[in-house]
Amino acid sequence: MKLLNEFKTFAMRGNVIDMAVGVIMGGAFGKIVSSLVNDVIMPPIGVLVGGVDFKDLSITLKKAVIDANGIETAPAVTLNYGMFLQNTFDFLIIAFVIFMMVKGLNALMKKKEEAPAPAPAKPELTADQKLLTEIRDILKEKAGEK
Repeated sequence: MKLLNEFKTFAMRGNVIDMAVGVIMGGAFGKIVSSLVNDVIMPPIGVLVGGVDFKDLSITLKKAVIDANGIETAPAVTLNYGMFLQNTFDFLIIAFVIFMMVKGLNALMKKKEEAPAPAPAKPELTADQKLLTEIRDILKEKAGEK
C-alpha cells in the first residue's frame, strides 16, 4: 500500500501531468508537421529536382538474388539515404516551428513582466510615528495662533 500511495503522489504532481500533456500534444503536433512536410513542402521540392520522391532515393549495395523461376530468394541490400533526408527535413521544420512558438511565448512573458506593478500601499505608521505626527500638528496649530 505504501508503494501505491507514493506512486499516486508522484503521478498527481503538477509537473508529471504537465509533462504527460506535453508528450501527447507533441505527438499530435509531430503528425501535423510531418504531414506538412510530406504532403505540402516535399512535393514541390521533388518537382524542382526532377520529380524525385526523396523517400525512394537509395543506393543498392547488393542486388536481390533471383532463382531460375524468377522468385526472389534474397532481398536486395540498400542504403536508404532518401528516408534520412526526409526525416532530416521533418526535424528541421519541427525544430523551427517549436523555436518560433517558444520565441512568441517568451515575447508574451516579457510583455507581462514589463507591465507596471501596482504602487505599493503606503506603510502604516507605528504608534511612535502617530504620536510624533500629532505633536507636530499641535505645535503647528499653536505657532499659527500667535
